[in-house]
Amino acid sequence: MGWTNFAIEKLGKGETVQIRPRGNSMTGKVNDGALVTLAPCVPATLKTGDVVLVRVHGNVFLHLIKATNQDRFLIGNNRGKINGWVGSNAIYGVAIKVEN
Repeated sequence: MGWTNFAIEKLGKGETVQIRPRGNSMTGKVNDGALVTLAPCVPATLKTGDVVLVRVHGNVFLHLIKATNQDRFLIGNNRGKINGWVGSNAIYGVAIKVEN
């Protein structure tokens, strides 16, 4: 995913970024090719149901927070797949607008 490095870099600098991710794993929340605006996030404000740009097991996804446990987050897609638990340092940004 070429857009991921660009987005991670911008978010790391505190900037908002727009991306157009491809794929169907988030259909219903983020459709294939939708325009998604991501903003840097404060982990303490993240909640179940947020769409986040996150690294899980070496892969970067735009997926959902399925559950939280203090400073850990369970990540999965919108079709029932669970990717696993991550720490707050693995979350780069949160979707603040999705234009399907």
